[in-house]
Amino acid sequence: MSEYRPLEVKDTKERLDRWLAEQLPDLSRSRLQKLIEGGCVCINGETCTSKKASVQNGDRVVVTIPEAVPLEVEAEAIPLDILYEDNALIILNKPAGLVVHPAPGHENGTLVNALLAHCPDLAGIGGVQRPGIVHRLDKDTTGAIAIAKTDFAHQHLQAQLKVKTARREYLGVVYGVPGSTNGTIDLPIGRHPRDRKKMAIVPLEKGGRTAVTHWQIEERLSNYTLMRFRLETGRTHQIRVHSAQMGHPIVGDLVYSSARFSGVNLPGQALHAHKLGLQHPVTEEWIEAIAPLPESFIKLLTFLRQRL
Repeated sequence: MSEYRPLEVKDTKERLDRWLAEQLPDLSRSRLQKLIEGGCVCINGETCTSKKASVQNGDRVVVTIPEAVPLEVEAEAIPLDILYEDNALIILNKPAGLVVHPAPGHENGTLVNALLAHCPDLAGIGGVQRPGIVHRLDKDTTGAIAIAKTDFAHQHLQAQLKVKTARREYLGVVYGVPGSTNGTIDLPIGRHPRDRKKMAIVPLEKGGRTAVTHWQIEERLSNYTLMRFRLETGRTHQIRVHSAQMGHPIVGDLVYSSARFSGVNLPGQALHAHKLGLQHPVTEEWIEAIAPLPESFIKLLTFLRQRL
């Protein structure tokens, strides 16, 4: 356990969480609220678990930070394709086949293993098994992914995803040609009722969660289409499920399509997180990282264009 020096309240009467956020700028307000709820904040020697409690002139406030749970994941020197990096965050271009975080069957060789070798201080940020991970990409989806280097940056970036200020754009090749040039898919997604490894369109009243995907046609390629997708929400397999639902599954997606593509050897679905835009958690400047298309995606486009 580590403990901040006692904080003396002077000339104010304010809500506890707001006052602490002003006194301890290295901790996000969300993080402070969780510490309060967890009984880690004392006012005048008494534990306070209400973030709405008031502090006033003369109060003595002590904040205790619990020790981070040991991270039982080994650092591995796996090469990283870095698009942007500073003291607060890092944005990577993830290759196909790289699992983001350890899970049964993928305990080693993950992005988290690689990150711990590159940034040892990540341990304890954002959870035991997912240090610094702000959002995720499927194993075979390539492209831009952001990782926070500090607890404050982690909370800040997750908040951006929640309020939809961060911008995530994907490129994907689908089977067939949609009837219009753009559109929006607003269908809730949840765990498949029979196959727990898959997601599906599930009504909200049956446990589905709101999922919104905006799409537009980038290029018509005979019986295939290059599409741009923009995520408003970030549900597991969202683009893959929504594309299949509209009758145009992602090429190479063996989970949500029975079609088999021949002509180019694809490592997975032809889906790439092309652009990631976000507000820097410290400077508040807008950052936009563009991940170059992987070689397999370029080969696929070249193959389809040559057939026109």
